Formats: sequence, structure tokens, C-alpha cells
Amino acid sequence: MAERPQVPRVLVTGSSFPGAGIAAALLAEGARVSLLQRDADYPLPEPLASNVSTLVADVWNPASLNGRARGHHLTIHTVGSMVADPARGLNHHWLNFVSARNVANMCVSDGCPRLVLLSCARAPWINRGYVRAKRGAEDYCLRVGLETLIIRAPLTWIRGQRRQPIFWLMTMLGSVPPTSWLGFGRSAPLQFDIFARGVARVALHPKPGQHLYWRRDLRRRNSNREARHYAPPTLPETASEPDEEDVPFGWLPPASDA
Repeated sequence: MAERPQVPRVLVTGSSFPGAGIAAALLAEGARVSLLQRDADYPLPEPLASNVSTLVADVWNPASLNGRARGHHLTIHTVGSMVADPARGLNHHWLNFVSARNVANMCVSDGCPRLVLLSCARAPWINRGYVRAKRGAEDYCLRVGLETLIIRAPLTWIRGQRRQPIFWLMTMLGSVPPTSWLGFGRSAPLQFDIFARGVARVALHPKPGQHLYWRRDLRRRNSNREARHYAPPTLPETASEPDEEDVPFGWLPPASDA
């Protein structure tokens, strides 16, 4: 009897936007998905909530990450912020480098072999400190011995959402030759559903020998029909049965009463 193909188990850090969107795209591709979230009570929309496992941990607290990547084939790290708040100690290095470093170390210690890091494409409208922090995170993840895939993501927008004229213009210039062959093709904003689907497909089926992916790579992972017409991800109607590897593992610090 032929063995059943192994269903990939994917851990996604961050259950808000864009983590939830990428999780939905992964489910549509047949993966089993765990969402790592900081707040156990953070609400997830249906049917996503019924089709993912949720794990609670803080990516800025290494102790809380112990065991969270155990049993997963790959981790997609989406947590970070373009907006810093130095007055509260939340600079770009802390928000984007430290979180990625902790997640990479978690993957190493838990035996998760592949890490997909959402980085950023350089553009005039992107804060330089944010770009530096992301490049530092890239360098660290590439050094720790994991199979690291780096996605230098552009800004994204939701179909039907009103956009500022400059972003509409940049999207157009980045989508058609010859301007798409220039820097516009890497930094032009991209529809979020194309982005999420592209990330999911790159993560599950990376091109051999390629570790750096750009906007055009995500676009090419979508069919022309998918790029032209929005269709929500097709999710299972009911959650899959848990297996023994779904048993919670690892240590979490006790919740504070404060």
C-alpha cells in the first residue's frame, strides 16, 4: 500500500494581519497550520479559527518560545512593525531584529528546518531604520544553519480599498514593462491576496537554490486568473482531527495578575 503523502505542518508567528491571511492561504494549499499569538484571547475569524491550532507565546520572550516549533516542518515569521516608538523602547531593532533572532533560535532548538522571513523591499517611502533592522535579521537567520527563505515584501493593499494616487501609480509602474524591469518591479505595492498566496506557495515549494524572493516571484506563483480576479481562499468546512503532535509542549511563564 502506498504511503499517504505527508501533510506539511507550518507555524506562522502573528495572528493579525498579515499572519492570518497567510495562514488562510496555507490552508487552501493543504497545509496544517499553527498560529503563534501573544494574546490567548485574540479573536480569529471563522472559518480560520476552526482550522488552525493556536499557540501562545511572546516572540520577544525567548523562554515562552520553548517547544513552540516542535513537530513543524517550517516557520513563517510575520511579526514586526514599520512604526517605532523609541519613547517606550520600541525601536526598529527591537521590533524587527530581536523578534526574528528569537524565532530563528526557536527553530534551531526545536528542530524546525525551514524558516521563512518576511523582510522588506527598499523604497523611498520605507523608513531606513526599518530596512536596516530587516537586513540585520536576514543576515542573522542566514547564519544559524536553517534553510532560510527571505521574502523582501512590498507594501500591500486590499482589492477595493481606496489608495493614495502615488501608490496607485507605483502599482501600475511595477506591473507593466519596461518600468517593471527597473526598481519599480521590486517595490511597487501588491494586492494582499496575491501576496499571501505567493508567500504560502514559496514557503511550501521553494525553488531549489533560491533563498531570496521579491514581488515578481510572489506574483508568478499566482495564475493570471488569480491575479485578475479576487477569490477568497477555499478552507475546509470542518477542522481536521488533531493528532498526538498537537499536544501542547514547552513552558510558558504564569500569567501575571497585574
